[in-house]
Amino acid sequence: MLEADHLPGRTLLATDGREYLYCSGTSYLGMARNPAFAALLAEGLSRYGSNYGNSRNGPLRLRIYAEAERYLAAYTGAAAALTVSSGYLAGQMAVKALARAGRFEYAPGTHPAAWLTEHAPLPTAPRPFDDWAAHLLRRLQHETPEPVVIVSNSLDPLRAQRYDFAWTQHLPTNRPITLLIDDSHGFGVIGPGGAGIFRELRVPPSVRVVVVSSLGKACGIPGGVVLSEARFIDELRQSAFFGASSPVVPAYLHAFVQAEELYGQARAQLAANVQQFAAATADTELFQGAPGFPVFYTPRNELADFMLQRGVLLSSFAYPTAADPCITRVVLSALHTAEDVARVAELCMEFTAQTHL
Repeated sequence: MLEADHLPGRTLLATDGREYLYCSGTSYLGMARNPAFAALLAEGLSRYGSNYGNSRNGPLRLRIYAEAERYLAAYTGAAAALTVSSGYLAGQMAVKALARAGRFEYAPGTHPAAWLTEHAPLPTAPRPFDDWAAHLLRRLQHETPEPVVIVSNSLDPLRAQRYDFAWTQHLPTNRPITLLIDDSHGFGVIGPGGAGIFRELRVPPSVRVVVVSSLGKACGIPGGVVLSEARFIDELRQSAFFGASSPVVPAYLHAFVQAEELYGQARAQLAANVQQFAAATADTELFQGAPGFPVFYTPRNELADFMLQRGVLLSSFAYPTAADPCITRVVLSALHTAEDVARVAELCMEFTAQTHL
């Protein structure tokens, strides 16, 4: 493990003096180290200060919250949006509000932010998402009708797989069903204009859709959002979770709503990087990836040490706990140049050539 005293961008200068090309983390659009975004944030800080230590149910209403939530609703296609101080809080606030909405059904790999209890009853045997979804749909269609809350990630960010939700069109309509999707790794990157999965979901009119997401990954905002129908969002506004929690720092929301052009430029650069790397490494058969997603998973954990010795830091560690298997991935960002991408791809091909000897 390397140590640093600053946040990396496209490169990392470790405290031992060595510089590494940084291919890890979740700052897919690179906003955390984007100078133009930092300038917008500085504008926000000058107007709103460094923090807002208050409940949003207090006597003061800062207009930026309503402005950002209208923007998020229009951007994603949701009827309404609600921002909170983290993606984890967004998930917990939503599932706690749904605690009595029905039996919970969890997809494989569902993030703990969307667990109703500390140890959610996830599928015990490893099962591909499509198999789980087909099995769930068969059960729902043949069991005695009862309310159900279906909980899933929008994609697998560890093994870089997009999930197909076409099956949700066939959910039964003879009971209340809520579909809760955690889109934390997709929001800002996948979907039209990077607006995430909300517009892509097709469900019967009787099925309620709730999408929760961190804004701290692709968007570079320390906060989270819940997207859903207006009635559910109003219910969340009245909850103790919302009233007793600190809101997103308003300076960041100011930067967010002003940064549409910056996000678009970053998405274009990221898309070019992803396409370049996927094409350059296709023959190595090293990686599993999803179209347009900037994460490339490999089961060859030894690739991480090979790259580190050559000045490239990959994402490679046991997740989510030290007792879990190591997950090794190349993570690209919009900060990487075409030369950076070519270098990483060439080293991957060199690794493949050496290990196949």
